[in-house]
Amino acid sequence: MYLGRGGRPLQFLLAWRKAVKVRQNKKLSGADMKILLGVGKVLAALFWGVVLANLIDPFAQPFALLLNLAGALLVLIHGLELWLFNERVSGRTRPGFERMQVLLFGIFHLQALSLAPVQPVSAAPVQVEVEHA
Repeated sequence: MYLGRGGRPLQFLLAWRKAVKVRQNKKLSGADMKILLGVGKVLAALFWGVVLANLIDPFAQPFALLLNLAGALLVLIHGLELWLFNERVSGRTRPGFERMQVLLFGIFHLQALSLAPVQPVSAAPVQVEVEHA
């Protein structure tokens, strides 16, 4: 352990370790998680609005290029998420709409999918034979 002046341990390091342990044990409730995911979706929508505005009327040169690169990188990352979580999205009632939201919002929408109850899609009705006595 690092010792400060006078041989006493630094108190802020101990307090920081304790705070990290408390944060690791605390989990967000369902309502808190929905609020956090909603804020993330709003921020992602604002980002895509700025990228779209940059494509229509480019900003100053160094910022326009960086914003286009950030948008392209985010599309690539969200495409990777869509590929990795394809089974979760395919089991929904409207998979095309869900895929579009994953491309726009990424992990914020995927986490919302895990919070919502899954509605299984049935391919065909099952015929059941009834035995008569």
